[in-house]
Amino acid sequence: MNENRSVSGTAGSASAAREGASVPSEPSEKASAPSADSTAEGDKKHLLKIDRPRIERAVREILLAVGEDPDREGLHETPARVARMYAELFAGLHDDPRRHLVKSFREKCDEVVLVRDISFNSMCEHHLMPFMGQAHVAYLPGSRVVGLSKLARVVESVARRPQVQERMTEQIADLLQDELHARGVAVVIEAVHTCMTVRGVRKPGSLCVTSAMRGCFRNKASTRAELMTLIYGNHR
Repeated sequence: MNENRSVSGTAGSASAAREGASVPSEPSEKASAPSADSTAEGDKKHLLKIDRPRIERAVREILLAVGEDPDREGLHETPARVARMYAELFAGLHDDPRRHLVKSFREKCDEVVLVRDISFNSMCEHHLMPFMGQAHVAYLPGSRVVGLSKLARVVESVARRPQVQERMTEQIADLLQDELHARGVAVVIEAVHTCMTVRGVRKPGSLCVTSAMRGCFRNKASTRAELMTLIYGNHR
């Protein structure tokens, strides 16, 4: 197995996968699928749905509340910068991640499909502070597969909103299970939360790991163990 953790790959044991899962009925193919251009256009539209002037006014009030002068040179454009930043970070609120899974391909595949080390950034909804890390997303296809980049797009869409890691993990797994009609879905997320590294308990270096298993990955220990080996090798 390629040990380069920055690339995606497909791997698995056909026998382990077939033991623990049955092939679901094939979903009907959607009539139309968004192109790369329409996906990019959709991203721009989501940014426009954020009320930037209102954010700017709120940021100005925060600066006044902490005792700063929002009109001094260094802070004069800060409210507008923060508004643009929030429009980007919270764009997922106005996005439907299902749109990335509309197009699929008929393919015979009895192996685990894994895309690991998908980097992401999200915002903890409790303190509005960032948490960031990597998502490992795997599925055992039914009769159809989806483009590998679409799995990364789903992670990005679900992450770009006020979140908690536990819910984010479950949302990605449920979405893939529902839309792909896969025999199994697994999502493992590892993240650093700045709300506990730079404030409060202040424990830099701590890592939160969450997982959500569906289908054969939940029902069969050997298939789940195989997945963990594919993600971590012999390091854990």
